[in-house]
Amino acid sequence: MTERTRRDLLRVAGGVGVVGLAGCASLGTDPSDAGPTDFEGADLPLDLDARAQSPDGLTTQFRQGLRNHGHIDATIPDSVEVEWAVPANRGDHTASKGSPMPAPSGGVLLADDTGRVQSIASDGTVRWSTSISDDDRGSHGTPAVADGAAYVGTYDGVVSAVSVADGEVLWQTEVGDAAAASPTYHEGKLYVAVEYATPSGTVVVMDAESGEVEWRDDRPTDHPHSTVAVDLERDRFLFGSNDGHVYAWSVSGPDRAWTFDTGGDVKAPIAVSRGIAVVPSWAGTVTAVDVADGAGLWQFETDESVSPSDDPDPVRTGGVMCAPAVHDGTVYVGSHDGNAYAIDLATGEAEWSTPTGGWITGSVTATDEHVLVGSYDAHLYALDREDGSVTWAVEGRGEVTSAPLVADDAIYYAERAPEGGDAAGMCYKLVPA
Repeated sequence: MTERTRRDLLRVAGGVGVVGLAGCASLGTDPSDAGPTDFEGADLPLDLDARAQSPDGLTTQFRQGLRNHGHIDATIPDSVEVEWAVPANRGDHTASKGSPMPAPSGGVLLADDTGRVQSIASDGTVRWSTSISDDDRGSHGTPAVADGAAYVGTYDGVVSAVSVADGEVLWQTEVGDAAAASPTYHEGKLYVAVEYATPSGTVVVMDAESGEVEWRDDRPTDHPHSTVAVDLERDRFLFGSNDGHVYAWSVSGPDRAWTFDTGGDVKAPIAVSRGIAVVPSWAGTVTAVDVADGAGLWQFETDESVSPSDDPDPVRTGGVMCAPAVHDGTVYVGSHDGNAYAIDLATGEAEWSTPTGGWITGSVTATDEHVLVGSYDAHLYALDREDGSVTWAVEGRGEVTSAPLVADDAIYYAERAPEGGDAAGMCYKLVPA
């Protein structure tokens, strides 16, 4: 399990002039009418993003910032052990579960699929636990924490604000049939992807203080699970949808800017770095899209990539449902083929791949020297960023689908409930061994 896959086994469809899936559709165009386009290649000036992406008042949110980049400026120990485990998820719904977020008073906040939000202290005691939904799927989202409140959506279509001090529910607003994605906070506003049962979907902008919906896009998508990414430098916010498209709007408008068709469901958050949106897709691909205009730049195919026309359920083979992390010009992402990949952001070429013993559907976290990735084989892996070698692997009892959190005192992560029986999935704290 520690031996890496040879690079020549990887199949990369990248670079200039590679014919790919359907690309950019102009504003107001039905995305179903979009035809195939050539990928343009990343000829953008890959400058570092200049504008701050952690707005005033924000404590933390899913994927470490507005761009969903998934990088934490920290180092991790060379070996770890479990200090404690607290029960969390109990349901069997297949979507990835919520991730622990830092609590302002230490420890973590965690929303789980029982419909509750917990504040867990550094010693593993539960400070408070608040039920925000009785839906049998609860929450699979991760709270955004700002100005003393934790904001989280649930599968009954409600977005809730909960006091981080004592768990008091501050407000609840129904926004649709399901609010499975994690809210994104910016300047007192929440950007939330919303699902309807038809199936269709939308995005709403909410006032974070009152919970009032201030704006919604009424053009239907198809069950958007993807957390909204915001790129202030290019005046865009965007998410992915089950219809295979990425949808982008202007922050200043908000107006529909462009759509892009990946050819497979886009269920995981899109990471944005240096003007490039990195899009995971159930087509078995990771695609780079120009954030400004929606042009396709390159496409990377996983080791078992299939077309939806070849397999009506591509997630069973090579689908990509993992939220990528991007740091220092490299994309880190996992796949249903069981591999964790490092991909060059500029070219789409593979740098390395490392196999695990199961699907990878959670969120990758990149640190300064390592990549943390969970697998359906019940392990959390720490991989060396340079070559993908396994530094350590910790075994739990359920499938790991959360984003690992690296805090000052520890590493925290959550898992799904084990299949069969009544055992709960756990939230773990790892400390140096």
